[in-house]
Amino acid sequence: MRYVFDLGEQPSAALAGSEARFPVRRIYCVARNYAEHAREMGYDPDREPPFFFSKPADALVENGCDVPYPPRTNNLHHEVELVIAIGKDGRNIAVEDAESHIYGYAVGNDLTRRDLQSLAKKDGRPWDTAKGFDFSAPMSALHRVDEVGHLRQGRIWLTVNGETRQDGDLAAMIWTVPEVVAELSTLYELKAGDLIFTGTPAGVGPVKPGDAIECGVDGLDVLRHRIV
Repeated sequence: MRYVFDLGEQPSAALAGSEARFPVRRIYCVARNYAEHAREMGYDPDREPPFFFSKPADALVENGCDVPYPPRTNNLHHEVELVIAIGKDGRNIAVEDAESHIYGYAVGNDLTRRDLQSLAKKDGRPWDTAKGFDFSAPMSALHRVDEVGHLRQGRIWLTVNGETRQDGDLAAMIWTVPEVVAELSTLYELKAGDLIFTGTPAGVGPVKPGDAIECGVDGLDVLRHRIV
């Protein structure tokens, strides 16, 4: 097939211990999936159906790379998250079958232009400009399920310049990983190559140029990047 111009390389994620890459099709994100974070954002953490939004696949940033401070914001926030990589297609996936569709896990940072998000919420508008901007999805290398198993509990944390900002546990998710996969598959047909950011614990806050950020989930690589 011939195209009128070249769009460059397929967006992809690093795979721990391998030179192969994980091709990325779509990036889905879950909002307000930890009760304390929901409260700090002014919401009641009742167990309502998950709320989803998206980021473009080319928003991914490789571990260790600098992240430019985005334009049109004065309030850029960090949000450490467990990331699910889908390895098998599925629609209307049952909760008990959901883990069989997972290829692996990584650590992500759902960078957010909080001021633009607040305006969007106030006006009842989409979150695209707040969440889906360039370089908004730093992510560590993926670890395959056959290497790390399925992550159901364990520490999830983030530091800025060595100061702990976020410190929680995966077990505190309102919606578990299998429930997130199952629910999302009722809205979209999930495909191999999809990523799902699963929500952030309490403690989100602003970052500025020069800040060094580290993010971690027990059993996975530490995600490191600097805001420039």
